[in-house]
Amino acid sequence: MSNNNGYKDQFLHYLEVEKRYSGHTVIAYQEDLTQFITFAEIVKSAEWKEVNHQLIRAWIVELLEAGQTARTVGRKLSCLRSFFGWLKREGVIEVNPMLKVRGPKVEKRLPQFIKQTEFTENRIAPLFADNFEGLRDRLMIELFYQTGIRLSELLNLKEVDVSAKQIKVLGKRNKERIIPIGHSLYERIQSYRALKPKGPDSQNMLFVKKDGRKCSAKFVYRKINSYLGSVTTQQKRSPHVLRHTFATHLLNNGAGLETLKELLGHANLSATQVYTHNSFAQINSIYSQAHPRGRKT
Repeated sequence: MSNNNGYKDQFLHYLEVEKRYSGHTVIAYQEDLTQFITFAEIVKSAEWKEVNHQLIRAWIVELLEAGQTARTVGRKLSCLRSFFGWLKREGVIEVNPMLKVRGPKVEKRLPQFIKQTEFTENRIAPLFADNFEGLRDRLMIELFYQTGIRLSELLNLKEVDVSAKQIKVLGKRNKERIIPIGHSLYERIQSYRALKPKGPDSQNMLFVKKDGRKCSAKFVYRKINSYLGSVTTQQKRSPHVLRHTFATHLLNNGAGLETLKELLGHANLSATQVYTHNSFAQINSIYSQAHPRGRKT
């Protein structure tokens, strides 16, 4: 196998078919690997054996000097870590060069969320028209906020996944989870279904456009970004912000971490604990206002 794309293409196929990574993740890995191949000047597949930790460290330096953030560099190194681990298991290389590579320190960022005072019914309701598109867009907003599902999970929701009391979600690594929904949300789903247009994807997929075709990630992102711009001043206005909002509001109103972990579909509790920082900020604010000696003068 002389083409340097040979192992790369096999690896990407492995991620997509065996590991069941999302299309978005596979594309990101493809771009990262292509970028590294260009930097390392790899022409033949056999040259992967010559890659060492010094070369990878040099790439890190180049990325940082080019203005890439530590978080972005860390993501690219995660790609290389998976790729070289795969090459080692396939017997292509004897030594994994990533074992001697450590990425730049990434400063932890608190999840951004919308305040409860900004996300009230009175502020949300007037944004939506009383037609199919308005019902659909409002339903997307409510599902993100009331269930905490990811963008990819919303896009792949099927009609059969929705019942009167719950939705079935297929998350990362094809892990299935059940999320309860309230009566009012189900009524909203039924109202949307009544106006849903016929088309190639209408019978199977829950969310479709006016032509009855499945919604794309870009389409939903633009919709959410636009609507959130009308209720909040914060810069980041994405579907994932609504997921963070769901988690933070639940914690602030008494939900436990274990429950939140299951609802969000996190593999371990450490991923969920990041929301406790936002929750603590809320508690600290309440303490400062409520306690006689905690009040600010």
